[in-house]
Parts: sequence; structure tokens; C-alpha cells
Amino acid sequence: MTAQLDPRPSLGAPTTLKVTQTRVIRSEWTKFRSLRSTNIALLVAVVLTIGLAALICGVTAAHWAHADAGERARFNAADRSLGGVHISQLVVGVLGVLLITGEYATGMIRASLTVVPKRLPVLLAKLIVFIAVIGPLMIASAFAAFFVGQALLSGRHIDVAISSPHALRMVIGAGGYLLLVGIIGMALGAVLRNTAAGISALVALFFVIPPLMDLLPNSWADNIGPYLPSNAGDAFWGSPEGAHLSALKGFLVLCVWAAAAVGAAAIRLSTHDA
Repeated sequence: MTAQLDPRPSLGAPTTLKVTQTRVIRSEWTKFRSLRSTNIALLVAVVLTIGLAALICGVTAAHWAHADAGERARFNAADRSLGGVHISQLVVGVLGVLLITGEYATGMIRASLTVVPKRLPVLLAKLIVFIAVIGPLMIASAFAAFFVGQALLSGRHIDVAISSPHALRMVIGAGGYLLLVGIIGMALGAVLRNTAAGISALVALFFVIPPLMDLLPNSWADNIGPYLPSNAGDAFWGSPEGAHLSALKGFLVLCVWAAAAVGAAAIRLSTHDA
């Protein structure tokens, strides 16, 4: 009697799945949406963007009758309704830092890089997931802030339509600016691999160094200040009055900052162990 072998594979036999960029993206999406801190940070960013717009525009409307001629001449309704962006950028930037440094703190990054030994697909997947979520959400929040703010300003007839000059560019630009801030924060987290260091670097870059430029000689401040990421961002999405750069140049400068930060993160990830 001869034994016959069953050509069908055993149901319990292990299967090897090929590592692809799509599967890495799915893995990063699972990690992104399963973190409670991520959902809280997103909610805070949205609330600040819209809530501060309502507060600022409500106060402006209430005190409009007492505003002097100079204040009225400088008033920009679209810019006023996007005032919350100056605060929510910190939340989005910190979220970007935490999405990287949190894995280093828990040691999860080692498991990720063991499964994906080429490493760079992990960084790319994180960026794709971050852009896919933060981009639409922040642009939608900027639109909501604009319309809420204009509704409050309409009582004093000082509101503007989305079709008015610069309004649409400012709203979309504000959402895009928040996304780029988050990307820079994520890259800083990947380079520094420490939450405190990453957040400190982010705060210094966007909130500490720009005011310090006023202490430098005018020639230095005029040649360096406009190219800092926060000032370039203001030129990109803010009111055109008083901007040192055009909106397009501001956008390009900000993109260069983001690209340089991501490039540094890629080099750090490729050349140093987790």
C-alpha cells in the first residue's frame, strides 16, 4: 500500500504576505485612527480654528461702533475670521511630532521597521495618511471659520463674500498652511526622536525665532525674517497688506522648509537605528 499525498495546502500553513506600500499605508492608518490622542488633537484643532474665529469676529462686531478711522482702514474681514489659525497651528504641529515620537517612546517603531526593513516606506506611509486626513479636515475647518466669522460680522455690514478679492486664497491657504506645519512637525519628530525636543524645536521655529528677528539689525531682519516658515506662511495665506513676499513665493518658501525637514527625516531614518 502506498500513501498518497494531498496536494492541497494545509489550512494551518503559514502564508507570507509581501510588504507593499499599500499594506504599509493601511497599517499606518490603523495606528493613526486607533490613537485617542490623535482624535483629541484633531478635535482641539478644529474647535480652536472655528471657535476663535467666532470669538474674534464677535468681539470685533461688538466694538465696531467704537473703532477709530485707522482701525477701520486696516480691517480685513477675511483675515479676522481666520485668526484661530495662529493658535491651531501649534496643535497640528504638535500632533505631527507626537505621531513619530510616540512610536519611539513605546518602542513600536522597532516593530514597524522590522516588518518594513527598507524604512522609507514607513515614513512615506505616515506622510500619506497625515496628508489625507489633515489636509481636507483643516481646509474644511478654515471654510467653516470663514463663514461663521462673516455671519457674525454681517450684523455690522462689514462682512465679505468668499468670492471677494483674496478671500478664497486665504481660506484654502490657511488650511494648506496648517497641513504644512504638521508635516514639518512630523519631520522634526523623526529627526529628533524625542517628544520634548521635537515640540521645543517646533515652538522655537514658529513662535520664538520670528519675534527675535526684531532685535537684529534691519538688514538682517529684512533679508532673513520673511523666509522663516511662519512669516512665509503669513504671506501665503494672510492679508496681502504688509507682506514682504507674494502669496506664491510664501507658499514656495514654506514648501522648501517642509521638503528640507522631510529630507532630513528620511536621511536620519535611513542611516540610524531606531
